[in-house]
Amino acid sequence: MTLTFELDPAVDPALRDGVLALWADVSNAGGAVGFVPPVTPEEIRPALLRHLVAMAEGTTRLLVGRDEAGEVAATAFFTYNSHPLMTHWVWLYTVMVHPGHQGKGYGLDLMAAVEEAARTAEGFEHIEAIRLTCRGGTGVDAFYARAGYKEVGRVPAAIRVAPGDDRDDIIMLLPLR
Repeated sequence: MTLTFELDPAVDPALRDGVLALWADVSNAGGAVGFVPPVTPEEIRPALLRHLVAMAEGTTRLLVGRDEAGEVAATAFFTYNSHPLMTHWVWLYTVMVHPGHQGKGYGLDLMAAVEEAARTAEGFEHIEAIRLTCRGGTGVDAFYARAGYKEVGRVPAAIRVAPGDDRDDIIMLLPLR
């Protein structure tokens, strides 16, 4: 079975709660998505609300992947640049696949859907690249490389996961044109 992807889904309580549950499950499984386990959906809620406000303002877009049961199983948030010299590329944030679905190829499916949306969706016509950052020491940079992204920068020890556990902030880019 594959995921069904939708760009700019209607935000309702089911979507909101599904993203919160996904974010908590990914974080608690050790995913590098802004939190360190253990974390609850309520602790994540303020970060999701910031994404939802940005979506309402038109500066952020959500790509959601649903499993065969219709549950939120994957997400990626696109954020437009506000700097006038950088509007030709977007940031990608909060890229997640539910731990129960990992190992099925859904991560690469998600990244292919991200690329397809950035290449073809209305409102992305001027976008020439996707940029993201990821936490070093997790191996996720190798995953993004398999999806076509190239490492273009690294800030050593920029992410402090815990005292004595500093990780590199790895900057990756996928040119679209």
